[in-house]
Amino acid sequence: MKRCVIQVKKEAGCDDLPLPQYQSYGASGLDLYAAITQPVTIEPGEVKLISTGIRISIPPGFEGQVRPRSGLALKHGIGLLNSPGTIDSDYRGIVGIILFNFSRKPFVIYRGDRVAQLVITKIERVSIRLVKHLDVSERESGGFGSTGLR
Repeated sequence: MKRCVIQVKKEAGCDDLPLPQYQSYGASGLDLYAAITQPVTIEPGEVKLISTGIRISIPPGFEGQVRPRSGLALKHGIGLLNSPGTIDSDYRGIVGIILFNFSRKPFVIYRGDRVAQLVITKIERVSIRLVKHLDVSERESGGFGSTGLR
């Protein structure tokens, strides 16, 4: 099986930080690290953009999905405001993580903390066609909990 190769460029001053990496054999996401120069406190209800200190090149036909870390969410109420965040194959800027504090306590991030994970997925480009009628489905317009809770 051919692997997708992601090129990574570290920003100046980030040589001490690890490259994105899987933490276990079966992990789907590569951990992303905080490239901050001093601790950052996220107050309850506050949003902060945290730099990873890296730029990446994703091949066409793939995308990067930035996702929250479950431990940060469960133990500290820290999540991503736009989850998943999308990194397009033609984006070459610094990868930033938009963290939100859903909890009632301040949370401090330190340099090198694992703040999110990056999942690389294949994408399919589609064509859009305007029609007067859609094909019929069993569900039709049902949504927003229309199938019930149990």
